[in-house]
Amino acid sequence: MPLALVTGASRGLGRALVDSLAADGWSLVIDGRDPARLEETRRELSRLTSVTAVAGDVARSEHRTALIQQTRSAAAGDGLALIVNNASILGPSPLPPLSEYPLDALAEVFQVNTVAPLALVQAALPLLRPGAAVVNVSSDAAVEPYPGWGGYGAAKAALDQLTAVLAVELPWLRVYAFDPGDLRTELHQQAFPGEDISDRPEPSTVVPALRLLADGGLASGRYRAADLTSVRTDA
Repeated sequence: MPLALVTGASRGLGRALVDSLAADGWSLVIDGRDPARLEETRRELSRLTSVTAVAGDVARSEHRTALIQQTRSAAAGDGLALIVNNASILGPSPLPPLSEYPLDALAEVFQVNTVAPLALVQAALPLLRPGAAVVNVSSDAAVEPYPGWGGYGAAKAALDQLTAVLAVELPWLRVYAFDPGDLRTELHQQAFPGEDISDRPEPSTVVPALRLLADGGLASGRYRAADLTSVRTDA
């Protein structure tokens, strides 16, 4: 079965995605910052498929090296079919205006949300088979000027541009930026501390849209979950 490398896989959208992939028999290499939560994910998914879990922070080069080493072993010569760069951090909460944004925190947000995904793609290139998909999880904050979201949004906007250029430079791959929209996740709750976000959709609701990118033949580009859901419905 095809092999996928998914970061931030122990919660939120990442967990919903790997649940779907495992149910369809994909082999998985997953990561997350919380070792206990990641091990719980690995144990549950291992009932369905082959899963390798590597706990750590994607911003650290030694962790990315370990991820690639485990991915190479799991690929067993068949190559890597999918990378999903889902791991992200919000930055300071409550969300500060850019005029007061701590620059050390801004650097960390860019390191995790922009630099690390590119670094992981660079390291994984020898393992990616022709036609493989690279999905970088973006945000509507990358294109809309929401007050307080300047740091996170700027990092995701930069990721969108990196994604677009990679698509041009690596035409043998399918390279996507995926905007899932507002979801009921821990990251989104951090943005609104103390508020009720139960009106937001569960992450599982956008997994079918994300799977269209992972499984399908759509051209490289930036896609919103809402638009892909419409495509799937029309089909």
